[in-house]
Parts: sequence; structure tokens; C-alpha cells
Amino acid sequence: MTLRFLGTTSDDGDCPTLYDIEGTDEILVQGEREADPEHLAQLRDVKESETFVRVPRSLLTCYAPKSEAPRLQPFASTSGFFRDFRHTAWRLETRRGYASDRTSPKWGRFLAGENIADDPDNAWRENVRVQTALGKRFERVRLVDEPLTQGQGFLLASAPGNVAAGEDIRNLTRGQAQELRLPDYDFWLFDSKIVARFAFDDEDTTLGVYVTEEPAEVLAACQARDAAWHHAVRTEEFAGRVRSTL
Repeated sequence: MTLRFLGTTSDDGDCPTLYDIEGTDEILVQGEREADPEHLAQLRDVKESETFVRVPRSLLTCYAPKSEAPRLQPFASTSGFFRDFRHTAWRLETRRGYASDRTSPKWGRFLAGENIADDPDNAWRENVRVQTALGKRFERVRLVDEPLTQGQGFLLASAPGNVAAGEDIRNLTRGQAQELRLPDYDFWLFDSKIVARFAFDDEDTTLGVYVTEEPAEVLAACQARDAAWHHAVRTEEFAGRVRSTL
């Protein structure tokens, strides 16, 4: 079963930390093992397989989910969010490639070395133009490997079209993301209060999204956004860096 990072009160990469065990209603707690013999003697109904850890109260206050885990739903169910949000739609992209890109009509042209940045507007970019004209913001941070994967190269090559439509797309190396302890899953964050977290299969195909307003999940998403946005590099600058190394 997959563990999903929820949050930590650690500043230097050690414990304590909370994880969600996806597909269950259980939370995994990482912390220092309890070794005080007086405390252990006071524990009740202890099974031989059980262990005990200490964590700060603030860890549970900030990050422990307070409601049932959201159910997986089709990504299409979120279409209204991209029209009805009031201020900001922010995306973290963490994968090394996406099946939807590899099935795109532009994929073959990209592999052939053609310019795929100047295609006519599609429904996505048309909506971006409408929403940004109203003063709203579409923003993304894409994690990238060194060197870029083929899928990341495709996204970088096509990004100027989205930027021209009004998106602010930035890039962050995976190494930096790991140092910042960013989540390893994709999500959209709408107006700092709704999170749509993606689920993928092993072939990079979107299975759906988990939509939630759970305070702990929203807090973790906001913290990830602030850290990633501070360090990420705008598309044009990042593309220049990549070209300079070729």
C-alpha cells in the first residue's frame, strides 16, 4: 500500500512525521520509540506486535485528518473548479511523464523536433484567457529531473503556449523538491481551500482525483505551494538554462 506524506514538525528532515496509508482509514506515525519503563508499564492491552512512539501534540493538531478520507472521483468532476475559482488555481506536477501527453497529437511532432508551442488555442487555454482576464491566476510548479525525461521535455516545449494564454509555469529540480520535503503526488489547489489530489496507475494514466477541504490537507498543500513557488524558476529562464547545456 502507498504511503502519502501528510506533514511534519521537523525542520531538518528527521522525525516526527505523519503519513496516510492510502486505501485504508489508517494513519502511520513516525517518531522516537517510547523507552521509558515507567510509561511502558502503564500501557494497557498491549499486543506483542505493537510498538509506541512519541510525537509533539502540534503534529497531530496540524496534520491529523479530522474527517473521512475522500473518495476517488473522475477528474472531469472538477471541471467547474477551473471556471468558478475566485483567486488562484495552483498545480504541483511531480511525475516524470503523463500518459495523456504521450497520446496527444503533439507528441509525434515533438519527437520529430517540430515546434509545438504555437498551436491554436484549445479549450483549456481559452478558459485560461477568460479567467486571467478577470484577474484570476493559473500557476504551476513542475518538478524536473536532471537531465529532463522525455515527458518533461515535452511539457517544457509546449509550455510557451500556455504561458502566452496567461499561465505562470515554473520549474523546480527534483533534488530541490526533496530538500524542501515537498509531496510526491500531483494536486490542484483552488483558492487555498480546496485540494484535488491526483491518483495515477503505473503507466502514468490518471485514475481520478480525491477532492477535499480537510484542513490538514489544505494546510499541507498551502505549505508545499509556498515553498515550491519561492524556489521555482520561470519557464523562459529555465528553458534558457536547458538550452545552454545542450
